[in-house]
Amino acid sequence: SRSALDISAEAESLGAEITTESDLDTSRVALSALTENLEPSIALFADIVQNPAFPADELERQRVRWLAAIEREKNEPVSMALRTLPPLLYGSDHAYGIPFTGSGTEDSIRALTRDDLAGFHGDWIRPDNATLFVVGDTSMEAILPVLERNFGSWRAPAHEVPAKPLGEVPLPAASRVLVIDKPGAPQSLILAAHLAPPTGVDNNVAIGLMNDVIGGEYLARVNQNLRLDKHWSYGAYTFLQDARGQRPFMVYAPVQADRTADAVAELRGELDRFLGAEPATPDELTRVYRSNAHSLPGRFETAGDVLAMLQANVRFGRPDDYATTLKQRYEAVGLENLQGAAEQVLKPDRLTWVIIGDRAEIEQGLRELGIGEVGFLDPDGNALH
Repeated sequence: SRSALDISAEAESLGAEITTESDLDTSRVALSALTENLEPSIALFADIVQNPAFPADELERQRVRWLAAIEREKNEPVSMALRTLPPLLYGSDHAYGIPFTGSGTEDSIRALTRDDLAGFHGDWIRPDNATLFVVGDTSMEAILPVLERNFGSWRAPAHEVPAKPLGEVPLPAASRVLVIDKPGAPQSLILAAHLAPPTGVDNNVAIGLMNDVIGGEYLARVNQNLRLDKHWSYGAYTFLQDARGQRPFMVYAPVQADRTADAVAELRGELDRFLGAEPATPDELTRVYRSNAHSLPGRFETAGDVLAMLQANVRFGRPDDYATTLKQRYEAVGLENLQGAAEQVLKPDRLTWVIIGDRAEIEQGLRELGIGEVGFLDPDGNALH
């Protein structure tokens, strides 16, 4: 019910910080407050959650900023690729088939109305679809009455929570290579991806360790190859983005332009060798186990770290004691589990490659590779013919 200026002034007077963010599956409103000002800070927080005003002038002010941010993204190779890949992987009808930058599309931002914001709030930000997390110097006995006073009258609307379209998406029959021309670029940005099992699968720890061996760490194979051995890149990595539904396995490498096709061949070769002639070794498993297990104490040092783990447990359906069992879960992963995860996840012959670079410099080499049909996109991800 408050304006943005009122919220800012009151939060500042209380020494409180209130933030909002969203990922592929959830939207969050977070409060960081001083213990001495906890109740009035929660009252402000509760009003924002339950009674957002969505003033029209504030929407117009934000719209200008959002559109400017999208324009900047379309001129920066990494964000350009992250905008382009998801619709190619998931299709336009899937909940994840949106720019992974989180900024939306120009058409959606231009069409956005106050009624859309209010409708989203009514559909999703509601007590029967929400979880309250509290981390800090308090107890259930102390905090529950405060929460009851401020959230106890919050009621769900009559309509049901909508169902998100998260249906299973088949992988493409073959790889494809899509180029976004950036004339004169001294380097190319390579981002390839295919869909992989959700974060909540039972063997997610094995999948994570497998990824660390192939490309998730500085000493992983793809970085050893492209950066430390060949010096074609400042850093090459693989990673998996968390999601309740199918998540993307991604291969990332900014490389010097004249080595674009060679780098693609090496990245594809690393994945092929991992699945074939050069599976994970005992030394690699030991290294990634130690890296993960020995870093566990540092991963839960702050209240924010603990909060993030609690939220992840709910998001991915994990037990409450998941964090305390992580060391044992790492210890339980053997080479056969690691290789099984690789065979489950890695599909190098079904990757979608988005490459941003100087077409005149890189097109012939990419065609000669023969790893998939070569096509071309504009900065908005539209096919060029």
